[in-house]
Amino acid sequence: MSELFSQFRKFSVREELELLGWVKESRMILYNTLTKKKEELKTIVPESAGIYTCGPTVYNYAHIGNMRTYIFEDTLKRVLLFLGFRVTHVMNVTDVGHLVSDSDEGEDKMEVGAAREGKSAWEIARFYTEAFFQDFSQLNCLMPDIVAKATDHIEDMIILIKKIEEKGLAYRTSDGIYFDTSKFPNYGILAGKSYFEGIRAGARIECSKEKKNPTDFALWKFSPAHKKRQMEWNSPWGKGFPGWHIECSAMSMKYLGENFDIHCGGVDHIPVHHTNEIAQAEAATGKKFVNYWLHGEFLVMPKSEKMAKSADNFITVSRLKEKGLHPLAYRFFCHSAHYRKQLEFSWEALESAQKSLDHLKDIVLNLRRNGERTDIKDNRYYLAIKNAIEDDLNIPKALSSLWEALRDEKMLDEEKYFLVTEADRVLGLNLTKENEIEELKSEHLSLIREREEAREKKDFKKADAIRRKLAEEGIILQDTPRGTIWKINRMYKNKTPGGQNRS
Repeated sequence: MSELFSQFRKFSVREELELLGWVKESRMILYNTLTKKKEELKTIVPESAGIYTCGPTVYNYAHIGNMRTYIFEDTLKRVLLFLGFRVTHVMNVTDVGHLVSDSDEGEDKMEVGAAREGKSAWEIARFYTEAFFQDFSQLNCLMPDIVAKATDHIEDMIILIKKIEEKGLAYRTSDGIYFDTSKFPNYGILAGKSYFEGIRAGARIECSKEKKNPTDFALWKFSPAHKKRQMEWNSPWGKGFPGWHIECSAMSMKYLGENFDIHCGGVDHIPVHHTNEIAQAEAATGKKFVNYWLHGEFLVMPKSEKMAKSADNFITVSRLKEKGLHPLAYRFFCHSAHYRKQLEFSWEALESAQKSLDHLKDIVLNLRRNGERTDIKDNRYYLAIKNAIEDDLNIPKALSSLWEALRDEKMLDEEKYFLVTEADRVLGLNLTKENEIEELKSEHLSLIREREEAREKKDFKKADAIRRKLAEEGIILQDTPRGTIWKINRMYKNKTPGGQNRS
């Protein structure tokens, strides 16, 4: 690569890149919300990583703002796997205890969902859990190793609350057992002292007559005397249900230990939910709860509105499909911004992402290759992509390097193809997947086979007619040296593209 270097001795590509300063020592750097700075990831067990991610509250569909957080967390998991870590990923499903107010007031969201749809809370939980994981799968997110439902872990929560009580950090009111934040010196360390000075002055919530401090929160809520809840359990304090925050502390420690590596969620969890998780866990164990806290920023609507179910402005994965967009176009759209930066939503931006993703897949599927795997580990673009993802998951920069590689006329197609396969281990865009069989109806598959038979018989008139018919339904055929491939052209579904090539 470098004539100057070759005058002295032959260097490997990696050595040349290192000498040019294009390669840094391999290490994972992450922004830790707890310390407010980037840090090198040093896991408790070398080459292993325990991750807990806050999952859905299953009283309604997840909106694409929620799903941006899950895409960021999936990308983190993929990066760690790419770098050779053994990952244990735990995700909770909140199917009880999440009240409509952060101040521990109002109804349980599960009860609200049940009343809205005329079903039982258990039916609501089951339906929306299944719906969530369908969306999760369509966005090509890797399934967690452990999915922990809150209702399956009530006894674990009771045990944890008892430990907190024994340490003298809990007190009883008429409606539940509360955590006394004034007795936990480090309360609020995740969000920062200035934030909590405002809360203690009453900026966030109005302190009820029985709560000792505005920031105190429920560990266990008593069932109301005037009506029976659908979800309630016996406890040492009386019949009731767990507070929302205790769920994640109990379940994460059950599966990952009292101190574990990484905890993720959205930025909205920092000041309340995650702050309270830390207080509960560390009060009970006397140990540091989590070493690295990572948080994803909001997907925002125009005029800087946060997408939220309560505002009735949320868009689901199903809605994307109804608008002719592939779920992976949304994943690609999310990759356009760093996970710690807000991303503004627009239908125009999603349509542009769909076209860019289609173009990228077209380039990849048309790369000529001989089928033999090419080692690209010393390739400058591979190293640039690796450096980017190791720098706090800089996916936009990694994508930029991938595009640059695909435009490099000096790079062999085989090198480009296997660079894409490596990059897509992190991107999760199915870039080398030729046919989306699962999205085609049986009649479409039959037409494709019928067209193949027509082409073999040199009946090009019939083959052309079938191609046009499929194109009108949004299915674009492409004949390659490896056979016919197809894709779902969602942006132009029900429109006949002009200028069809002869079959």
